[in-house]
Amino acid sequence: MNLLGLDFGTTSLKAAVFNKEGQCLFVHEEAYELIHNDGFIEFDAKEYLNILKRAIKAATDKFSIYAMAIDTQCETIILADQSGNPLCNAVVWLDDRAKQQALKIKEDFGNRQVYEVTGQCDISGIWPACKLLWFKQNRPDIWKKTGKIFLLEDYLLYNLTGKFVTQKTLQSSSLYFDIVNGCWWKTMLDYIGISEDMLPALCDSGVYVGDYNGIHVATSAMDQAAGAIGAGVYRADRISEMTGTAMAIFSPTDNIPVYRDDIIVPCHYNATTKYAVMPWMPTAGMALKWFKDCFMSDMTYAQLDMFAKDAAPGSEGLMFFPHLSGSIHPILNPHAKGSFYGIGLAHKQEHFVRAILESIAYMLKSCIASLECDLDAIHSIGGSAKSDIWCRIKADVTQKKIITLKEREPACKGSAILAGVATGVYWSVGQACEKILATDRVILPESDVYAGLYEEYMKINEKIYGGECK
Repeated sequence: MNLLGLDFGTTSLKAAVFNKEGQCLFVHEEAYELIHNDGFIEFDAKEYLNILKRAIKAATDKFSIYAMAIDTQCETIILADQSGNPLCNAVVWLDDRAKQQALKIKEDFGNRQVYEVTGQCDISGIWPACKLLWFKQNRPDIWKKTGKIFLLEDYLLYNLTGKFVTQKTLQSSSLYFDIVNGCWWKTMLDYIGISEDMLPALCDSGVYVGDYNGIHVATSAMDQAAGAIGAGVYRADRISEMTGTAMAIFSPTDNIPVYRDDIIVPCHYNATTKYAVMPWMPTAGMALKWFKDCFMSDMTYAQLDMFAKDAAPGSEGLMFFPHLSGSIHPILNPHAKGSFYGIGLAHKQEHFVRAILESIAYMLKSCIASLECDLDAIHSIGGSAKSDIWCRIKADVTQKKIITLKEREPACKGSAILAGVATGVYWSVGQACEKILATDRVILPESDVYAGLYEEYMKINEKIYGGECK
């Protein structure tokens, strides 16, 4: 009995087939390029569907599939007519054309009220509520014809099953979903000028929706939540960290943290616990990629790891501050720029590489501190989990054990698990995780050498980014 999990990322789709014991049998991947036009970031909505169907066919050509689920990026929005036909390109989550609309919502509601209802502590032009206002004010020709408002997973489910449904984790950052009561936020709907019948019916994650070519189709979860499930993070005493382009922490919880205006820690509706807190930083793996591409382009990432191993902890006093796209942790400063600090004549390439790896570990510790939770282990996924030295540095900096998994496609596996729960293959997400997830490595802290180095790093960060440049 095989399960298909599909992970729709920003620029690629990954699809993986698993048997009920959790063994990965097949992986299919297709990359695609976004449409950049006059500052807008879009994609052909119908092509999303074509890519999905090609992936399903690639899987079914080789295996019999019992059930499937699709996790997607949040905030990518598709406006369609009453029959579900797209009226324009999908507006990708990265598109922030609605900056002015975001400022207006902030002025009229305030960050605190929005956070206490939706869990989103910052109001940005990327949120669907802001994008809808933009269409209303700038494209009345499209707005007048709009009968259905989809996020990406909703659109795909509708075209596979004919059911107009969504799942609550995906809507957490729409800015019109009430995460406390698990329903649409009517005040915001009225403010935008839309009715509930323009929005899909709300479902939980891991719920059967319908069939597509004999395959049972279920709701999944937002990509980060699906990845957390695929990493075995389904309880409030576990967290995951994914260091890819950005670094995202996923911490299940049953309570919404108290609002803070000095730091961005969004809270989402979750697929397993009631909520999930998600501190993050925009540039993590991206910082290492930037350095490699600019200064060590002839090296592989494995070779960079060897360079980092040659440098002692602390990189001989060299520090890197990875705020290449503003700072969120430990100081909210959207105008911050990245920097190397403490450069001396003795510093070589290996010190610069290690300083970058250490900086992300310091940011990880800062993010964990904001959670105020008791934990002893971090489940590490994403590209950085493949690096032994990076995992070692994270373990020593945080003084937590770092657990990596043998599964390299955790979001796909998380979606597959939710498909299995929806169709009775597994009793629960927890039962599936304990049964089928296999640990690859457990990296224990070996040294507390970073304790003093972390404190010094935080002091320097405060001096540079916490003052007049704010």
